[in-house]
Amino acid sequence: MELHPSAHTDTFPRDHLPPVEQWPELLFELPELQYPARLNCGAELVDRPLEEFRSDRPALRTLDGEVWSYGELREHTDQIAHVLTDDLGIVPGNRVLLRGPSTPWLVACWLAVMKAGAVAVTVLAQQRAPELATICEMAQVSHALCDVRAMDDLTKAQVPGLRITAFAGDAPDDLVRQAAIKPARYEAVATSADDVALIAFTSGTTGRPKGCMHFHRDVLAIADTFARYVLRPEPDDVFAGSPPLGFTFGLGGLVVFPLRVGASTLLLEQAGPRELLPALAEHQVSVLFTAPTAYRIMLDALADPKAKHDLSALRRCVSAGENLPSATWQTWYERTGVRIINGIGATELLHIFISAADDDIRPGTTGKPVPGWQARVLDADGHEVPDGEPGLLAVRGPVGCRYLADERQRVYVRHGWNLTGDTYVRDAEGYFRYVARADDMIVSAGCNIAGPEVEDALLRHPDVLEAAVVGRADELRGQVVVAYAVLRAGTARGEETAARLRDFVQGELVPYKCPREFVFLDVLPRTPTGKLQRFRLRDAVGAAPVAAVPWAGPPEDPGAGLPGDPGTVQ
Repeated sequence: MELHPSAHTDTFPRDHLPPVEQWPELLFELPELQYPARLNCGAELVDRPLEEFRSDRPALRTLDGEVWSYGELREHTDQIAHVLTDDLGIVPGNRVLLRGPSTPWLVACWLAVMKAGAVAVTVLAQQRAPELATICEMAQVSHALCDVRAMDDLTKAQVPGLRITAFAGDAPDDLVRQAAIKPARYEAVATSADDVALIAFTSGTTGRPKGCMHFHRDVLAIADTFARYVLRPEPDDVFAGSPPLGFTFGLGGLVVFPLRVGASTLLLEQAGPRELLPALAEHQVSVLFTAPTAYRIMLDALADPKAKHDLSALRRCVSAGENLPSATWQTWYERTGVRIINGIGATELLHIFISAADDDIRPGTTGKPVPGWQARVLDADGHEVPDGEPGLLAVRGPVGCRYLADERQRVYVRHGWNLTGDTYVRDAEGYFRYVARADDMIVSAGCNIAGPEVEDALLRHPDVLEAAVVGRADELRGQVVVAYAVLRAGTARGEETAARLRDFVQGELVPYKCPREFVFLDVLPRTPTGKLQRFRLRDAVGAAPVAAVPWAGPPEDPGAGLPGDPGTVQ
C-alpha cells in the first residue's frame, strides 16, 4: 500500500518500517475507520471532546482525590508540547521515552508527544538500566521525560546523547514548572494518519525485545473497533485498572478508550489486586481492566465475610493478557453480577481483536472477531483447518504487525495474516477457544496435552490459588506433565496435598492429562504485564530446589518471583 506523505522531519520511524510487502493485509471496511490523510491522535483525544462536552468535565482522577478536567488536561498537554518544541528542540519524528508510574502528568506527557508529532516510547517505571539502554539503542531515542521518582535506572543506563527531563519534582528546570509559563494552546502537528505515533516494546519472554510501530490511525482504530462495538463505554463511565501505561492494554483501556468518548479514568500508581478493590469501591469505578490472576485474588478478598467492598457501580470488566479460566468467570459473575469481557490482544496489534460481551459471552471461550477484524485457525502451511480442530490463530484488521527493523517480521506475518503464536479452536458457532501458546503444548506418549487446560482444572480446586503446567522431558513418554501451584494460606505442602490434587484432576480430565509431578511455590514467575512466564518453569523442572527468579513488578502483585520449595514428586 502507498503511504501518505509524512510530517516527520526526523525520518527514522518511516525509514525503519518493514517493507510494505511484509505487512499483513489491512482492513478498513467499517465507516469509523475511514480516517483522513492528515490525522493527529493527540488532537483527537484532547481537543475533540471539548467540542462536545464542557471544559470542566472530569478527565483524569487520582486516588487522593485530585481531578483534572478536560480543559485542564488540554492546557497541561499543550503547555508541555510547547516545552518539547520550544525548549527541548524536539522535532516531528524524534523518539521520546516516557517513564513513570500512572499519573495525570504521564498521560499529559504522552498526549503532548502526540500533538508535537514526535514518537512515544513508553516504558515501565520498574524496568532496569540494561533494558532501558537496549530500548533506547533500538529506537534511537533522543529525549526522555521521566517522573523524578523513576530517574535512577534511567540515568544508570548511560544512554549516549539522551537528554532527560524530569517531571513532578521540585527542581527549577522541572518539566511541570517549565510548562506552567507556556501558552495554554498548541496547534497540533498535522501528522499523516500513517505516521508512526508510538513504538511499543514487547514484554517478551526470551531474547531481544521487539519494537512494535503503530500509526496515529491505529491508536484511534482500537477505540473505534473493540471499545465502540464490544466494550461500549459511556461518557459518564469511570475507568480504572492494573496495566501500566507502558503496555498497550493499559494505554488503550485507561487513556484512549475513556478520552475517545469523554469519560474519565482513575489512575492508580499501585494497582495490584489488593489496591484495586478499595479503589473501585471508593471511586465508584464502572469499567475495570485487569488480568485473570487479579480477578482470582480479588475473589478471595470478596469471599471474606468481614470484607465490605461496594462494587455496585461496576458494569464492565475486561480481562486480557492470558487465558481466563471459565471457573474464574463464573465465580466472579456469581459474586458481582458482572460478566467479564474476555479478550485476546497483542502488542503487535495494539489491543484486543477477539472478544464478546453481554449475551454473546460463552464462558470458556475468548469470543468472536471484533467488528473490523477477521480471524482464522490455520495449519503450519497456512491452510484453514476445519472447525473443532486446533491450529494457529491468524488475525487481520485495521492494525497490523510492523516490527522496528526486525527479521522476526517474517515469522509473525505470513500469508497476509498476523500469526499470534497461540493455538486456538473455532467452533461451529464461530467462537474461538484458547488451547495454548503454540510452544506450551505438551506431547506425552503421543497425546497432546494443553497446559492451560490442566491449569483450568487445578484452579477449580478450592486449595489452589494459582497454577502453571509445563512439560518435562522424559525418556519413556517424551514429556510428562509437571504442575506448579500456589496454594491458599493454611494449606500444607506435601504428598497428601499432591495426592488430593491428583485425584481431583483425574476427576476433571482424562487420566493421561493428570500431572505426574507437583511443585508448590509462593508465587509464579510473570512478566510486568502479568503474563505467566512458562519458559522459566520449563527451565526449572527437575531442579531441586527451584531457584528464586525475581521480577520487576510491584511487591504486592502476584508473580513477584519464583521462590519456593520443590514440593512433592511422584
